[in-house]
Amino acid sequence: MVPLSHETRDAMHSKFMKQLLIAMIIVLPALSNAADSVPATEPKTAVPAPAAVVVPQAQALEPATVPTAKPAETAAMLPGPKLGYVDIARIAGDSDRGKALKALLNSKKNALQAKIDGKKKQIEKFKASIEAKLPVMTPKQREAKSREFQKKLEDFQKFARNSEEELYKLQEKETKALYEDMEKAAAEHGKANDFAVIVVKKELLYVGNTVDAQDVTDAVLKALNAAGPKK
Repeated sequence: MVPLSHETRDAMHSKFMKQLLIAMIIVLPALSNAADSVPATEPKTAVPAPAAVVVPQAQALEPATVPTAKPAETAAMLPGPKLGYVDIARIAGDSDRGKALKALLNSKKNALQAKIDGKKKQIEKFKASIEAKLPVMTPKQREAKSREFQKKLEDFQKFARNSEEELYKLQEKETKALYEDMEKAAAEHGKANDFAVIVVKKELLYVGNTVDAQDVTDAVLKALNAAGPKK
């Protein structure tokens, strides 16, 4: 079997979780507690007797006894599925991994920014030196310096783009690793505590009162911190 790419896996995972969430929020049909009753038999009246003979009045028949259906439990009384949700913002901001990632990205950003600023100053200095010598330069010298300056400027712009891409790739890599570990922690917590599904909080638009929805962010945070840094 050809392994799915992370992008395809993430898309399928997201779609599956949403479908599962919808499937779990099903209102169970309430059972009818109405029962057909059998009407009581009308009592028989006394039969008229001849004048000389007294006939006792016939007793009314007892109504037939019909078992009464017990009221069924309604859907609201039945235990609903357990749904957990995780606050991604808290995972990123409060977990040890999230804090370490933020510090790493800031450190990398500052280092790259320092290099960019240094190269920018060099270009500005080179430009100023050219402008100062322009009055005494020949047209050929001016053209050569112009090409040299343009080359330095293009190299600087390329370095800035590469630095930005490097920072983005690092952020993407580490964030993805954190998210995958969060998924693992959520899955383990869900299995251990009989949750039907655990989703990202922002995916929840509405949860009915038949669903037992719980915030499991603290439990996932605890598991992530206990696992320690990514090896």
